[in-house]
Amino acid sequence: MAKKINLSKELILSEYSKFILTEGGKPSSIYLFCKGLKIEENEFYQFFTSFEQIEETVFTSFFENTVKLLNSSEEYATYDAKTQLLSFYFTYFEQMTANRSFVIHLLHEDKNQLKNLKKLSSLRILFKDFVDSLEIEPLKIPQETIEKIQQKSISELAWVQFLMTFKFWIDDTSSSFEKTDIFIEKSVHASFDLMDMTPLKNIIDFGKFLWKEKVKM
Repeated sequence: MAKKINLSKELILSEYSKFILTEGGKPSSIYLFCKGLKIEENEFYQFFTSFEQIEETVFTSFFENTVKLLNSSEEYATYDAKTQLLSFYFTYFEQMTANRSFVIHLLHEDKNQLKNLKKLSSLRILFKDFVDSLEIEPLKIPQETIEKIQQKSISELAWVQFLMTFKFWIDDTSSSFEKTDIFIEKSVHASFDLMDMTPLKNIIDFGKFLWKEKVKM
C-alpha cells in the first residue's frame, strides 16, 4: 500500500508549481492533478477550490513569509517606516526571484493582462494594510476628511509603486537583478521625499503667523 502523503497548503503550492514548470501549463482538471498526487479530490478542496485560488495564494504566501522573516528580526522593530518598507521590498523580491520562472508564467499566462493582475488582488489588500500599519505621516492638515483621504492615498500610491517595481523586476536582465535593487531603493527614497512636506508646512505656519499679525495690526 502506498504511503499516504501529509497534505498541506504548502505541499499543494509546491506540487502545482512543479507541474506548471515541467508541463508548461496548468493541469487540465483538479481530478487529474489530485490523481498525480495520489489524493482524493475532496482532500484538495480542504485547502483550495480552484487553480485560480492557488495562483492567487502564491503571492500572498510570499507576503506572509516576508512578514514572518521581518518580524523574526529584533532590529526590524527599531527601523523607521521607510527602512521597514525597504526591508519588505528586498525580502519579498528575494522570494520572487527564487521562484521567478513560476511567477513569470503566472503573470504572462493569459493574453488579457487584467486577468493576470487579478492574481494579485488578495496581495493588494495585504500590502495596503501593511503600508497602513507603518503609519507614514503625510502633511498634517487640520481637517478630518482630508486626513482620511491622505492616509488612503498613501496606501494606494504605495500599491502603484509596488506594481511598477513588479514590472521593472519582470523586465530586468541585469546580473542578480541588481538593477531592481537600485530601483527599489531609489523609488522608495523618492516617494518618502515627496511626502516629506516639512518645508511646505513651515511656510504654511509662517503664512498663518503673518496673517494673524496682519489682522491684529
